[in-house]
Amino acid sequence: MSSSHPFHLAFPVRDLDLTRAFYAGLLGCSIGRESERWIDFNFFGHQITAHLLDSESESERNAVDGDAVPVPHFGAILDMESWRELADRLQRAGVNFEIGPRVRFRGQVGEQATMFLFDPSGHALEFKAFADQRQIFAAE
Repeated sequence: MSSSHPFHLAFPVRDLDLTRAFYAGLLGCSIGRESERWIDFNFFGHQITAHLLDSESESERNAVDGDAVPVPHFGAILDMESWRELADRLQRAGVNFEIGPRVRFRGQVGEQATMFLFDPSGHALEFKAFADQRQIFAAE
């Protein structure tokens, strides 16, 4: 695997406005896609996603394109061929996916292949790929 692929990290935050001010305002990170519950930032060439979690949240999950995405999670952004090869290898191995291989945001800005699984210690991992790498940091 090549180290030239951007890293992906999703982390919980308590206030999206303060998070936006810190990452975009203070650090100068551009903003990609966002919703009422999360924001994608270009963190020096890597994709980080701030997910709003508050005391009212029943679990550490946020809705993203119809899936209950575990927060926090981390992973890698692969090229599409490597993503497909990994998805096939994991499926052949009988991995129990939290969110199975699928395309998210189909036909929209940021369309991406994604899959989630947990490691043996319970850490949520996301592996994703974009047919068009320019979509990694695209805003709507």
